[in-house]
Amino acid sequence: MEENEELNDESLENQDESQDSLVKVTGMYKDWFLDYASYVILERAVPAIEDGFKPVQRRIMHSLKELDDGRYNKVANVVGHTMQYHPHGDASIADAMVQIGQKDLLIDTQGNWGNILTGDGAAAPRYIEARLSKFALEVVYSPKITEWQLSYDGRKKEPVNLPVKFPLLLAQGAEGIAVGLSTKILPHNFNELIDASIKHLKGKRFTLVPDFPTAGIIDVTNYNDGMRGGKIRVRAKISTLDKNTLVINEIPYGTNTSSLIDSILKANDKGKIKIKRIEDNTAAEVEILVHLPNGISPDKTIDALYAFTACESSISPLGCVIEDNKPLFIGIKEMLERSTDNTVELLKAELQIQLDELEEQWHFSSLERIFIENRIYREIEEEETWEGVIEAIDKGLKPHISHLKREVTKDDIVRLTEIRIKRISKFDLDKAQQLIESLEDRIAQTKHHLEHLVDFAINYFKELKKKYGAGRERKSEIKIFDDIEATKVVIRNTKLYVNREEGFIGTSLKRDEYVTDCSDIDDIIVFTKKGDMMVTKVDSKVFVGKNIIHVAVFKKKDKRTTYNMIYKSMKGGPSYVKRFNVTSMTRDKIYQLAGDKTSSEVLYFSANPNGEAEVVTVMLRQSGSIKKLKWDLDFSDVLIKGRGSKGNLVTKYAIKRIELKEKGVSTLKPRKIWFDDVVSRLNVDGRGELLGEFKGDDLLLVIDQKGIVKTIPPDLLTRFNDDMIVLEKWNPKKPISVVHYVGDKDRFYLKRFLIENPNKEEVVIDEDSKSYLEFVSTDWRPMLEIEFVKPRGKDPKPNLEVNVEDFIAVKGIKAIGNQLTTDKVKNINALESLPFEEPEKQKTEDIEVVDEEQIDSDNDDIETKNDSSDQTTLF
Repeated sequence: MEENEELNDESLENQDESQDSLVKVTGMYKDWFLDYASYVILERAVPAIEDGFKPVQRRIMHSLKELDDGRYNKVANVVGHTMQYHPHGDASIADAMVQIGQKDLLIDTQGNWGNILTGDGAAAPRYIEARLSKFALEVVYSPKITEWQLSYDGRKKEPVNLPVKFPLLLAQGAEGIAVGLSTKILPHNFNELIDASIKHLKGKRFTLVPDFPTAGIIDVTNYNDGMRGGKIRVRAKISTLDKNTLVINEIPYGTNTSSLIDSILKANDKGKIKIKRIEDNTAAEVEILVHLPNGISPDKTIDALYAFTACESSISPLGCVIEDNKPLFIGIKEMLERSTDNTVELLKAELQIQLDELEEQWHFSSLERIFIENRIYREIEEEETWEGVIEAIDKGLKPHISHLKREVTKDDIVRLTEIRIKRISKFDLDKAQQLIESLEDRIAQTKHHLEHLVDFAINYFKELKKKYGAGRERKSEIKIFDDIEATKVVIRNTKLYVNREEGFIGTSLKRDEYVTDCSDIDDIIVFTKKGDMMVTKVDSKVFVGKNIIHVAVFKKKDKRTTYNMIYKSMKGGPSYVKRFNVTSMTRDKIYQLAGDKTSSEVLYFSANPNGEAEVVTVMLRQSGSIKKLKWDLDFSDVLIKGRGSKGNLVTKYAIKRIELKEKGVSTLKPRKIWFDDVVSRLNVDGRGELLGEFKGDDLLLVIDQKGIVKTIPPDLLTRFNDDMIVLEKWNPKKPISVVHYVGDKDRFYLKRFLIENPNKEEVVIDEDSKSYLEFVSTDWRPMLEIEFVKPRGKDPKPNLEVNVEDFIAVKGIKAIGNQLTTDKVKNINALESLPFEEPEKQKTEDIEVVDEEQIDSDNDDIETKNDSSDQTTLF
């Protein structure tokens, strides 16, 4: 034991009672963990900033270079060779090599190297082969400027860092978990990295965002330059094949088709989504077909796939690298700048070595020419000693070497003596002069490159892009994602029951009253006879309070559902009426809407999804000299206020009963709906272009580039394709004007039509494969201008203006229309439409303005402030 180890005092006192004692071993283990952590961080998990390689990757690349002869090598042989440098097992080396090979940048692979799309692993190392790619040979190696060190056993030399002249770390990405430290650098696009390097060398700003080999859609709004705290969202690319089939063509980074399908099946088993079956047709490209049951919305299912499966995930980057044997946390921008600056320094070092070699070659070529041209070799014929030979040559050279750039050394003279007589006899003075002149040109060029090093580096990067950039275009599509509220898209997979008298709600009370279908992530709102209100999560059985009068699925930020209530706050006390919304609250908290007295009671209650205001008859008990025992109360006369308001006084006398006299009509304005083209979704929050005010039966008109025309309800969950060209509120009386090219007739036709079947999708162009949609207008009186092709040797025909209203009458949607012209058309342009005043519609009186629920709110814990109002006596 070390001297600082000592027995615990208490154990010494009890030594007679027990042979056990506590011993401090702090000194023994003091530095062990730190040493281990440092080793894992520096030697295994985190890449170096200089070349972007972890040690095992660097050793693999060095071994591939040593074995390189232009032919493929068995991966098993490469792994065995690497073990001379890497003090670990062969499995870790093989796995690391497969990962490099799958990135398709540094290694030219042959055989089954696995599939990043399906998650299939590579074949055994003895069955697959590899060699260095041309790109790797050009940018990774330069032995003359490489710093070397001894391998772990001292038998070999290995590079400290490889002289990589490219931002390789950002191109490949890196991920590693060390002891108390981790790194996650995401891959970026090859061509975009080169463009960014060029911009940096030119002093311009640049931005970089990830690009994944699995493609997919990415939202980089919160990328944070790849540093800690940043986050990107990745999604699969899902489209609608038909009304019962979805197709997934691209998958998120970090997943594969197997794990993605498993997550979809699990979500289906849990009832979050509803699918019939999944068909995986993935080969070279991803193709997963998701078949839906009849009646299931494809748009809602797409949102549900993003909400409940691996079709959407978040990735948190963490830029950590090793510099000077220390961890360094830096952003992507700084990594690119450091890599580019390092490339410039490496190119400078290579040019300097090249210049030194050229000048040395010029020096000896000039010396050789002097030696042979002036026949100095004859002066050594009579010399008998080696020293005499050296002196004779030195003496013979001196009259001719004044133009040389450095002094002639003894080594130079020794090299001259090694020239063979055959070379002397065949010496061609003109060729020697040409060689010297070509060397001078190359020296001048190299010096020019050194003097204009930044321009040389820019040209170097441009050449890399030209040679290797083809086929490396961006794969991941950059978009801004819309937030999907899970409760809006989840399939209602369970049933809710209530025991009103006992005060229980839940999914297991199957013997009690059925309320509604719901999902297992829904919130439920409950009102009791006492005037208490609560919102709670769906569960198998929950007690919420006896004598339940209303129970329903609760929607956050729901400003359309209006509750009408008449109550008395105490026994024998006055009665009040109020109308209110419930937009947010604290879950599982009891709210007293009729006062805090134990005798408070709700006399009348209704929940109205569109703000309906009914008329009720209030009947009083006969008491004293009351003259009016019965009268009608119209809820439309009551303002909608906060749920905590006391309300308006109904009567101070005892109410016998309240009866519904007349059902209410909505007191809400039509909804204003906007279209946000950034996320291609509808909203009621004022984002994007206002489409109009919509009542319950109003529809949207949608026309796309394929000539498909349809009208749809303004559902906020609807997804719109990128080829949509018309989206507006549909006016059934306004004609649609279309110019389309009919392929088999080789002519343009103009048609005008009204939509006759609002719920049917129609194609308004010809079925010929050459047919296409040229122009669409939903104006009342559009105008067109036709530009004609100039005939050979003739003046072009003047442009023709077409008044669409005069040219053709409104016909059926299937009609081909009228031929625009028999001449060849160059362009068809839209002119300013003619004025038209639509007859004004009679405006309805708006009673109360309440906006649609806010989709983007997830806050369950915000409690609205209750507003109080002055009492107004109705009777």
